[in-house]
Amino acid sequence: MRSPVRAALVALLFAAVSAAARAEPQTAIGDWLDGWFDRVDAAQSSEPGWLAPMLTPTPRLDEKFRYDQGFFRQGNGDTLAQFGGGKGLALISGPTTELQLYLPSYLRRDGPTPAQGWGDWPFLTVKQRLMSAPADAGDYVVTAFLGLQAPSGAAPFSANTWTATPAIGGGKGWGDLDVQGTVGLSLPADAAAPNGSFLTAAAALQYFLAPVFWPEVELGVTHWLDGLRGGRTQTVLAPGLLLGRFPLGGRLRASFGVAYEAALTPKLVRSPALTPQFDHGWLGSARLSF
Repeated sequence: MRSPVRAALVALLFAAVSAAARAEPQTAIGDWLDGWFDRVDAAQSSEPGWLAPMLTPTPRLDEKFRYDQGFFRQGNGDTLAQFGGGKGLALISGPTTELQLYLPSYLRRDGPTPAQGWGDWPFLTVKQRLMSAPADAGDYVVTAFLGLQAPSGAAPFSANTWTATPAIGGGKGWGDLDVQGTVGLSLPADAAAPNGSFLTAAAALQYFLAPVFWPEVELGVTHWLDGLRGGRTQTVLAPGLLLGRFPLGGRLRASFGVAYEAALTPKLVRSPALTPQFDHGWLGSARLSF
């Protein structure tokens, strides 16, 4: 009789140890999730409190959902409607880390070369904040980015290759005035991709007018290193206005923005041999922070 009893006790002990082993990571994960907003508050308390610009990727860490809507005119006379703007969910996953889980845009092009469908999917961007200080201790931030994009879009809108985009961004504030900027390099996995690799640089000058007004002006530059536009550069100027943050209850805050974009160098992409690029247009943005 002792053998069956001993076997039963060993089985019970094994089951208890197994249950404890399974419960420990579950408890750790549960504690990590329970402390999520505490980490968000701690991360944001150690950096400036500016709003994300309309075009320039902000070096700040944000916890929000963003939707953009754009209507643009391209160099050959096509009009392009962009739904979603390649934006989506941004989560502060650690004390100095943000994950952007964005969605592809839906695009509709009318004019000489009509087409519609989904754009490529910018499914993940990791932001790693390198240094920062809040407004009362220096008001600055420096952050590294790495974005990944899948060639999942419809043929007229796809780069037809996986793309990685490393970037570095920073910002500095002086009272109600701030400057944010980012420099990045788009690297296609296929070196023969028509769009090629290109450098992007963007900067935004913002001024906070209480209680909710943030007028801004942005400058964006794209320089193609190779591909169809190799050696060419396009510069875009975009004055805009952001409104926010409006309290909605609890942690929820809403912000809105609008900008007019105009290419300062539109003629450089009007060659019939090149796919037409941006000429001018309007961009709207809605953000829900939490």
